[in-house]
Amino acid sequence: MKPHIPADFTETLLSSESVFEGQLLRVHRDTVRLPGGDTATREYIKHPGAVIVIAQPDSQSVLLERQFRYPAGQHFIELPAGKIDQGEQPLATAKRELLEECGYTAGQWRHLTTQYPCIGYADERVELFLATDLRHVGERLDEGEFLEVMTVSLDEAIAWVGEGRISDSKTALGLLWAEKIARGEW
Repeated sequence: MKPHIPADFTETLLSSESVFEGQLLRVHRDTVRLPGGDTATREYIKHPGAVIVIAQPDSQSVLLERQFRYPAGQHFIELPAGKIDQGEQPLATAKRELLEECGYTAGQWRHLTTQYPCIGYADERVELFLATDLRHVGERLDEGEFLEVMTVSLDEAIAWVGEGRISDSKTALGLLWAEKIARGEW
């Protein structure tokens, strides 16, 4: 027999402690009351949020970046992205990242969706934007930032996801959106 699951099974915070505070991330350990009355521990990462940009020089191509990601110890091909600075609006972050990393400004911006990539252990949210009517003005990489920018056909980028050449989940999701938009489905 299955246990009864209440209609609202929200967990209630009882106590919270900061376990680690770094420059980017904060780790918390909370004690929560479960719907059935028991308590449990929840460890999670607080993240300031990020943006990802589907930057399209035309409706059938996208800007991609290749960069080394230290935690995974390898190079990844990604859509332009970056963290939201404290007090910064997500659109401002998207515009800043596209300019700094790729050297482009966009005449048209559209917010597509908000995604939560790591819901099991982090509160990070990623704001997805579409940038069109691009104009190259020259990149302005942050000090210590190294990446290669490339223009790739949307079909080729989608094929790279299928081949495993693109394995970054936020990029795969963004390319799915770009493909659906290009087909007029979304």
